[in-house]
Amino acid sequence: MPSKTAVISATTAEKPKKRYPGEGKGFVEEMRFVAMKLHTKDQAREGEKEPQGQPLMKWEPSIEGYLKFLVDSKLVYDTLETIVQKAVHPSYAEFRNTGLERSEALAKDLEWFKERGHPIPEPSASGLSYAQYLEDLSVKDPQAFLCHFYNVYFAHSAGGRMIGKKVAEKILDKKELEFYKWDGDLSQLLQNVREKLNKVAESWSREEKNHCLEETEKSFKYSGELLRLILS
Repeated sequence: MPSKTAVISATTAEKPKKRYPGEGKGFVEEMRFVAMKLHTKDQAREGEKEPQGQPLMKWEPSIEGYLKFLVDSKLVYDTLETIVQKAVHPSYAEFRNTGLERSEALAKDLEWFKERGHPIPEPSASGLSYAQYLEDLSVKDPQAFLCHFYNVYFAHSAGGRMIGKKVAEKILDKKELEFYKWDGDLSQLLQNVREKLNKVAESWSREEKNHCLEETEKSFKYSGELLRLILS
């Protein structure tokens, strides 16, 4: 008759390992799943959180508000792109020159507005606090930082583009800004970054992966604050 210890060991061994949604397809799929769960049904359809819960069709954006959003967005992208260039954690170097960079495109857009006589504002408290948060995180918490990196770039390529299109229809005579244009095939650029993120996450423990996933809500909070500027 097997001993009690042997029975317990066998039971423990048989206990199935917990599977996380999307885990079988790589860690980026887990991040995507968590991000989609945070959207309401309407927001998931739009692919991006909407400021103050207003449907996109009912937005009344202003040039002033949109410029605040573009200025703060540029600060955030400048920060992300500087962090990966410096690569205080070696894994960040994987994300240099991915083709998703937006800082240069935003500089061109702001110049376009300036040439048309629109004053370019200074970054707001929302942009400054997000940039500072990313700086701090990048040094002490690479898993949480890469959660923000993923959500900022991938959300802009989906719902961010839809928002840009709606704003352009309402206040820019349908002009497409450089912010919403990429050199090359966007889906391929995203796939390349997806593969790099999956590769980096392979070396993480389950606890580190969960920690990264838990940061998603914070990344939505900061991005939502920037989006609300469009209506300010």
